[in-house]
Amino acid sequence: MKIAVTYDNGEIFQHFGKTESFKVYEVEDNKVVSSEVIGSNGTGHGALAGLLAEQGVNVLICGGIGGGAQTALTEAGIELCAGAQGNTDQAVESYLKGELVSSGANCDHHHHEEGHSCGDHEEGHSCGDHEDGGCGGSCGGGCGEPQITGRNVGKTCRTHYKGTFNDGTQFDSSYDRGEPLEFVCGAGQMIRGFDAAVADMEVGQVVDIHLMPEEAYGMPNPDAIFTLEIAQLPGSEELEVGQGVYLTNQFGQPFPVKVAAKDEKTITFDANHEMAGKELNFKIELVEVK
Repeated sequence: MKIAVTYDNGEIFQHFGKTESFKVYEVEDNKVVSSEVIGSNGTGHGALAGLLAEQGVNVLICGGIGGGAQTALTEAGIELCAGAQGNTDQAVESYLKGELVSSGANCDHHHHEEGHSCGDHEEGHSCGDHEDGGCGGSCGGGCGEPQITGRNVGKTCRTHYKGTFNDGTQFDSSYDRGEPLEFVCGAGQMIRGFDAAVADMEVGQVVDIHLMPEEAYGMPNPDAIFTLEIAQLPGSEELEVGQGVYLTNQFGQPFPVKVAAKDEKTITFDANHEMAGKELNFKIELVEVK
């Protein structure tokens, strides 16, 4: 069996129709025996189903996905597990155990059940519980900057890494998961500073880097903080300040937010990445270049 996951920097990419990469897992006896990252080659929406079918994929795990793409997957005989968030490897492990719970969706081998929903309001949003992912997202503050160059650009790289804040607190580690992170260097799958560091490394080399926000997830955007009427979002009255949830836009695509403030009538959400504005430190070990 093959399981494909929309892939971005080790995390489940949230917009199926715009995904640039999939991580494809080969499964035997309910265990992952191998995995690889493949590009979508610019294919969009319904045509992605054909790409996955050509790869022999049986199951797709993703975030948001439109009705047309769902139909195409069904016609291609690919089982869909949508609404997932977080680390791709962990999502596949949970799927194989029949207990994938992420972004308010419960998925197992034969069943996909929509989880808690706070309902719709006139702007087309709905919300549900989600689990915070790790160091997800791509580009950060680096989009539009000069192209990254180096011997490894355009090649599939496997790296071990440990990420820490300036106070030494660890926020992510591939060493703890027991498997290197795999990505195409320079393809925008990683935050820019990480990509640039790996671009000219040699296999076996270990580097320590310090990234300013502009090289990572950028600075917080005030426009990403917005307030809604609680009455317009049934179920939001149960949410608490600091809680992570997801909202769904008019295209059915979920995006993570946190509850920033709340009073009797309104609730304020912050859609900035949780790492926005933070300086990050990484120990990176280049394990393999394909």
